[in-house]
Amino acid sequence: MSGAKHWEQDKEATVYVGNIDERATDALIWELMVQAGPVVNVHLPKDRVTQSHQGFGFVEFNGEVDADYAAKIMNGIRLYGKALRVNKASADKQKPLEIGAELFIGNLDPMVDEKVLYDTFSRFGTLIAPPKVARDDNGLSKGYGFVSYSSFEASDDAINNMNGQFLMNKDVTVQYAYKKDGKGERHGDEAERMLAAQAKKHNVIIESQPMPPALLQTPTPVPAAPPVVAPPAMATGGFDPSLAAGIPPPRPPVGFAPSPVAHRGPPPPFGVNGAPPPPGAGRPNALPPAPSGLPARPPPSQAGYGSPADFHPGSFRIPPPGFGPPPGNVPPPPPGFAPGYGR
Repeated sequence: MSGAKHWEQDKEATVYVGNIDERATDALIWELMVQAGPVVNVHLPKDRVTQSHQGFGFVEFNGEVDADYAAKIMNGIRLYGKALRVNKASADKQKPLEIGAELFIGNLDPMVDEKVLYDTFSRFGTLIAPPKVARDDNGLSKGYGFVSYSSFEASDDAINNMNGQFLMNKDVTVQYAYKKDGKGERHGDEAERMLAAQAKKHNVIIESQPMPPALLQTPTPVPAAPPVVAPPAMATGGFDPSLAAGIPPPRPPVGFAPSPVAHRGPPPPFGVNGAPPPPGAGRPNALPPAPSGLPARPPPSQAGYGSPADFHPGSFRIPPPGFGPPPGNVPPPPPGFAPGYGR
């Protein structure tokens, strides 16, 4: 039964059997596995001193199909009260490693689906499996879900940033999920972290599942509406001044000289041919000629503003001819006051 060595077996037709009770023998394992298909060999590694098996072994079947069938129906079968672990064994293929960086997300809003979990938690690291939302028989969310990362650094970062944060109007709880062995322990303990560090050191492959295309799709942005261009004003019968910037002025008819360009600035300071303008020309208060039959109007004053020629404000009025200041009797200046200039 155990004549062939396990490295000489057909690995594709061989299954691994674990969690074997110490009372089980090679013959008993043979009798159990032959119910799944023809058995070629059974190998239970023995201790060199006690010659008792070490709790695991390998069973080679006649073909790969029989081995696949045995892994499906024999896994979980109890032998001496212990559930056997039966799966395909291949020394040529490296078994992927599950590091256990699995998170539990609780208090989820009913509107949160797998796509929302993926978009939210994939920012902290690589997910090795599609996010899961627990649902009932009607497909409605139960209010919690799971995400799995490829490293504990990513899962720790997700817990630190998302625990207690609002997601779809509900503050979610993010923590490590319970292990599947049913002992009440959570993932993320020191043993798992040490195994993950060793696996990373030896470049062990981390088991990952392909993501569904629906999770990887990004929402298509709505194209912006083209700007509304107003039609030219001339198309509706109006006039657009911006279109007349490059239109030359109309030409005069034959036989007519072009009109001089109007002077837009202030009037020139001189008259015709550079001569100064006549007195009063251009003043806005120039008087019109007197009507016929009336005496001529006196000429305007040259002193400005039409005031009399002999007008002097205040005490500076010049006395009329023949009059002068009274002789003598000029009061002396006050004490300490020097006479002013011009005296």
